[in-house]
Amino acid sequence: MHESTFLILTALAAQPLHGYGVVQAVEELSAGDVKLRPGTLYGALDRLVEQHLIEVDREEVVDGRLRRYYRLNEAGAAALQTQAERLRRHATAADTQLSKRPGGALGFGTVIA
Repeated sequence: MHESTFLILTALAAQPLHGYGVVQAVEELSAGDVKLRPGTLYGALDRLVEQHLIEVDREEVVDGRLRRYYRLNEAGAAALQTQAERLRRHATAADTQLSKRPGGALGFGTVIA
């Protein structure tokens, strides 16, 4: 699962969001590391709907423009849970390997106080 997909599913885990809400949530969840462009976002949302991981929750017209809200469904929640567990295992393995380096994880004999 791509990082952007993981973050989109994570953003939708708590509540339905419209496209711009997803963009904001992903940026916040990633501490600004991931900024979704509209083409990337809407392509991903369409793909996730086709894969039956998310679904359209509702549509509203706001200021003359259609605003579509998406929500995570059960299959999406299961996929997100599986990926989160997988990433935790990988992070634990990385921490274990880094701790084996001479001088600890930093490897330069640096002491952090």
